[in-house]
Amino acid sequence: MIALIQRVTHAYVDIDAVRVAEIDSGLMVLVGVQKGDAKAQADRMLERLLGYRVFADDEDKMNLSLRDIGAGLLLVPQFTLAADTQKGSRPSFSSAASPDEARRLFEYIVEQAKKTYKMVQAGRFGANMQVGLINDGPVTFQLEVKPGT
Repeated sequence: MIALIQRVTHAYVDIDAVRVAEIDSGLMVLVGVQKGDAKAQADRMLERLLGYRVFADDEDKMNLSLRDIGAGLLLVPQFTLAADTQKGSRPSFSSAASPDEARRLFEYIVEQAKKTYKMVQAGRFGANMQVGLINDGPVTFQLEVKPGT
């Protein structure tokens, strides 16, 4: 499972010109599901997302997590994160999970996030979404939890 996390001051998801998800400060996370991913990878990824220290403390060091500051978490399904871009001029999606499996795991991580953290919003799997954000910093990291870990 791959997550591209961005520290934001504001982020939202619109579908058909309707705002379906929105947060103020926090993390906007693009989530890609790969072949072999299972609930164990989703659980580990959620643990990392909630505990990853990317927010400034009193000394202006990245030392605080989402849990520490109580900010928003916006999860957005992002199929293209699983692309293989090593060869040619067109991405291959052979490493991506099937749409059914990816939907199941994305919905699972959203459900688990809502059970363990209060400020969770999410995009909709398979929808044509317009995603907007103000990246704070900018601060962007890619996290990966490989199958079997």
